Amino acid sequence: MSSTLERHVVTVGGLRVGDGPAVVISRISLRGPGGAAEMWRARDGVTLVEPGSAADLPAIAGAADGVVIGAAWTRDIPLVRAVAGLGLPVVVERRASATLEEWLGLAHYCALECDDRVILCETGRLDLGLLRAARAASGRPVLADVSADLGLSAAVVAAGADGLIVSRPPADGPESGTAHRTDERGSAGEAGVRLAEEAVTLVGPLVRPETPATLPECRQAIDRVDAALATLLERRAALAGIVQTLKPVGGFAGRDMGRERALVARMANRAPELGEDRLAPIMNAVIEAGLSLAEERSVSD
Repeated sequence: MSSTLERHVVTVGGLRVGDGPAVVISRISLRGPGGAAEMWRARDGVTLVEPGSAADLPAIAGAADGVVIGAAWTRDIPLVRAVAGLGLPVVVERRASATLEEWLGLAHYCALECDDRVILCETGRLDLGLLRAARAASGRPVLADVSADLGLSAAVVAAGADGLIVSRPPADGPESGTAHRTDERGSAGEAGVRLAEEAVTLVGPLVRPETPATLPECRQAIDRVDAALATLLERRAALAGIVQTLKPVGGFAGRDMGRERALVARMANRAPELGEDRLAPIMNAVIEAGLSLAEERSVSD
């Protein structure tokens, strides 16, 4: 299907999924006494809950931001219809046994019942190729649950995911006196959420063009680009420091102006609107900052 397919945007818990920056969502899956679903809202996240049975639906309707169903649920269409009819955004997870066609078919069925507020979610052993295919074929936002391997967060964002899900227990669960559990993929906790947010901040600006509509949104988008830029500049300075130890003549005296001009020309191919004339002084400042740092380190060593 064409990549020009109209893209859907779904709002869940105040987050716009499918438009602008990728999001990080905390998933909380709980069981209280007797097996009925009991939920606590994450203070800084979104509560997504998968019901165990139709008996859980009233509690979910009153406390959750979104409801989760799996592609394997096609065997229980009445429950799927009831879940989709709660009036909440529906997150359709692809389970390991489900094909792309089954995944998208269930999403389409739910869309008819919930005013088209459907988000896809890849789980388990993540198939990033399938994630990209689902996003392109459906036009729907796609999340990926990275709880089982947080190290994949950056790769998932680079693959085009509209958000990451990190499973975690609620902050107020233990104090409530109610038994709770996390889902089978485990709980990443606060550190996991921070790692996912870092991937979104650093990788997102490189792969997700943004068109903010307000001044605060624009400033937030600039902050994300600046965070990625600062990280890359720090890495460049470290590599430049290694270069100084390998060159016959290091420091400012060893600058290769021909190579620097070629560098600026290559960068201008990627940033044609800036062009060589604007990029040249920027890169000169970057190079000089790296050389200055390398000299300071050599003196301190």
